Amino acid sequence: MSVLISVFVGLHIIGIAALLGGFLGQMKAMGTGTARFTPGMLHGALTMLLTGMVLVGLREMDGGSLHHVKIGVKLAVLFVVLALVYVKRDEERVEKALFGAVGGLTVANIFIALLWH
Repeated sequence: MSVLISVFVGLHIIGIAALLGGFLGQMKAMGTGTARFTPGMLHGALTMLLTGMVLVGLREMDGGSLHHVKIGVKLAVLFVVLALVYVKRDEERVEKALFGAVGGLTVANIFIALLWH
């Protein structure tokens, strides 16, 4: 079971990398007001959602303890990110504040995972 959990943690990290990498790759464009949400950012957020749900299920099946409030907060933050990226995915330009919010919430979600015990 631990190998399976590790595989899904790796996939979860790949999703984070796709979302955050897409954001960081658009930082220069954000400065000029031409940033847009890339398909990789949407796919990264979806990957995070699916692998996160699988990880919760695997941890429950394995008998591990879970901090359900932490998971709920992370899920809520991810839903906001996913909704923003999904709704604005076809627009040529996304407002700086909205684009920055997605990056900030993604980084916040990473630190919630790492620091909330």
